[in-house]
Parts: sequence; C-alpha cells; structure tokens
Amino acid sequence: MYPEPMIAPMREELTRFGVQETRTAADVEKAIAGSGTLMLVVNSVCGCAAGRMRPAVRAALQHVTRPDNIYSVFAGQDKEATDRARSYFTGYPPSSPSIAILRDGQLVYMLERRQIETREAPAIAADLVAAFDHFCAGRTATAT
Repeated sequence: MYPEPMIAPMREELTRFGVQETRTAADVEKAIAGSGTLMLVVNSVCGCAAGRMRPAVRAALQHVTRPDNIYSVFAGQDKEATDRARSYFTGYPPSSPSIAILRDGQLVYMLERRQIETREAPAIAADLVAAFDHFCAGRTATAT
C-alpha cells in the first residue's frame, strides 16, 4: 500500500476529468450493475500509467462519443476494489495499468499493460476513441 498523499495527485489526474473512483468491492459492484457502457480504468503508480495511460484517457475523454459511465480503481492501494474489477476481465491476467469497457456488465474491450507500456499516449488515445466509437455508438457526452 502506498501512502495516500503520494497517490492523491495520480487519483486526481483522472477525477478532474470526470472519472469516478471506486474504492471498495461494493463500489465496483454498484458501478457495474448499471446499464449502458462503462469504462473501468485500473490506475497505477507506475511510469507507464503516468506518462502513457492517464494522458491517453484524458485525451480520449475529449471525444464526443464516450462511455455512459467512467470509473477507476487504484492497483496497489484499493486492493478489494481492484480484485473485484479484475474479476470481470475474464480471460485476461491481472494487469496495471489497464482499461476495460463493459456494456451492460459484460466485458467488450480490454487494453492491457502490454498494449500501453510500449506505446505513446496519442496512439493509446486513438485506440480508446476507436473503441468508444465502436462500443459506445449512439451515446454522446459533452467533452469536459
């Protein structure tokens, strides 16, 4: 577990763009129980989260088509929430950072660490935008 003051800026980097945090397994369950599309970000203290994943999420969220709801868990800090979130990522090993899109509680898209750590934020953001257009079509949100 990392000291909260150390990771607070990493949490805030996502929450200031509308990502809601889930810190318990119950929070994750409540988030996933909703209908529509949901993006679930597994945040992390690692360098690829800081330099690649979080900037990519921030950029992708500027796109007009987005998931209905956007949540995060913090690996290495909110263990119970992270474990519960990962239980929905059937067929994928634990990975942080990672980004999943679920539709009506079912996994439809997964971006794993191996697809994040070797690429730059604009390429990752382009993948997310393409996933938004494919899986969240017909649902638009105002850019924040």
